[in-house]
Amino acid sequence: MKHIRTNLSDADTRREAIVEAALLAFADAGFQATPVTAVAVRAGISQAYVFKLFPTKEELFIAAVERCFTRIEETLEKSARTVSSGDADAILYAMGDGYASLIADRSILMIQVHAQSASDVPAIRATMRGGLKRIVTYVKQRTGASDEAVQRFIAFGQLCHLITTTDIDELGEDWARLVARGIRHVPAI
Repeated sequence: MKHIRTNLSDADTRREAIVEAALLAFADAGFQATPVTAVAVRAGISQAYVFKLFPTKEELFIAAVERCFTRIEETLEKSARTVSSGDADAILYAMGDGYASLIADRSILMIQVHAQSASDVPAIRATMRGGLKRIVTYVKQRTGASDEAVQRFIAFGQLCHLITTTDIDELGEDWARLVARGIRHVPAI
């Protein structure tokens, strides 16, 4: 009789804990400045066990970035389901709200920022490209929006990153209002 596994194994459970810890640790300090020991401490697992599951720091960082893109896609889908009509603009608007809420705690935002800054590492650059491809393709297919609307959605998301990381909207200066005009985001919590 074949045994069907319904629970994660200890290794699978620990892998999940490590990836979650890595996302937070790398979001705090980036790829170069985060030692694997910081991830191990956050996960409550020995550094040796982290290296058993993720043989290199690069592989661990990539797993965290991939988790980031999974969270983004899940958030966009959850947000899209709130729209009862098939109107592409309404779905994009809802997705924008969902994404703005997602990056309010800054972990998902900062892992992307740090991944961009580490994109001189070929595997990290490939992961970022793959994640962006995944999100753009998903948004296009899910909304049926025009190419221009999808490009604007992605561009406004990046502008939201800039506004959020630099708190531009808090300045109250003309140039800052110009940059932040029409961009929806949730203040950091």
